[in-house]
Amino acid sequence: MILVTGAAGLLGQHLVSALSSAGMKLKATYRETSGLPAIPQHPLVEWIACDITDIISLEKAFDNITHVYHCAAMVSYDPRMKEAMMETNIEGTANLVNLCLDHKIEKLCHVSSIATIGEGIPGNLMTEKDDWEENAKNSNYAISKQGAEMEVWRGIAEGLNAVIVNPGIILGEGDDSKSSTNLFKIVHDEFPYYTSGITSWVDVKDVVEIMIRLMNSDVNNQRFIVSAGNFSYRDIFSMMAEAMHKKPPHIEAGKRMTELVWRLSYLKSLLTGRTATITKETAQSAHAIRRFDNSKLVNELKDFHYRDIQETIRRISSSYTKNRTSAH
Repeated sequence: MILVTGAAGLLGQHLVSALSSAGMKLKATYRETSGLPAIPQHPLVEWIACDITDIISLEKAFDNITHVYHCAAMVSYDPRMKEAMMETNIEGTANLVNLCLDHKIEKLCHVSSIATIGEGIPGNLMTEKDDWEENAKNSNYAISKQGAEMEVWRGIAEGLNAVIVNPGIILGEGDDSKSSTNLFKIVHDEFPYYTSGITSWVDVKDVVEIMIRLMNSDVNNQRFIVSAGNFSYRDIFSMMAEAMHKKPPHIEAGKRMTELVWRLSYLKSLLTGRTATITKETAQSAHAIRRFDNSKLVNELKDFHYRDIQETIRRISSSYTKNRTSAH
């Protein structure tokens, strides 16, 4: 019996779909505030409303569980959400690790992030060996994911079998008001600006396949960067625009412009009471140039091949435009 936490999220939904389609029986948790995901119900899937910071409700989900995929996490770059994010990502993961140990779970697959990979040697690709460094550039989200990963390493030291994946930005079909799927909406609406940043990107289907294969392997107590390649935001946005037959972003937003925009956005959020979408942290990350080495995973799963990111974008763009047309 498998437990998937955070099953209402982009990655969680795709993972639940893949596991249930393969005939696996599982429990899938979601936060009551997020609502039950609007995906087809499956006889092998038991949906459970559960908050990982509530250890009592989380423990009930562990009945008869042998394997755990931990996808649950809060993602926010709004400074007002810092405390809640730290509680969810660090304390919630600590609860989960403790229950894995108490229930003698056979294996845990923990979803971390490339945000926990250290900068390494300037000019070199960043690898799993590059340790986290405390510095002012780290976002609150990165700090929370590093804390969560440390809880998993603590569990490993106490005898837990676990594997950690560190995905880049995950692209997949989902709710366009959340996660990276919102980028397709932004490009579809022909937002004219782009930034100079470079980071790692990956198809949600690849992340799911990798997680399942690592869980079913003898690999334990290691972490893996999960990345189909390093691309600039401009390149990704241009691919999206081409796939949706929209005008690509054509005005570079320099650091001064983004500093002004995030300040105005944060002020607006304070006045309206809504969550800030553009913040100091997102502005900094939009200009950061971070390139990652995916060779460790490729060498471990020798017959695995990443999907071409352009094909990924075409597939998701087609799904997005189809859903948008049917909604209107």
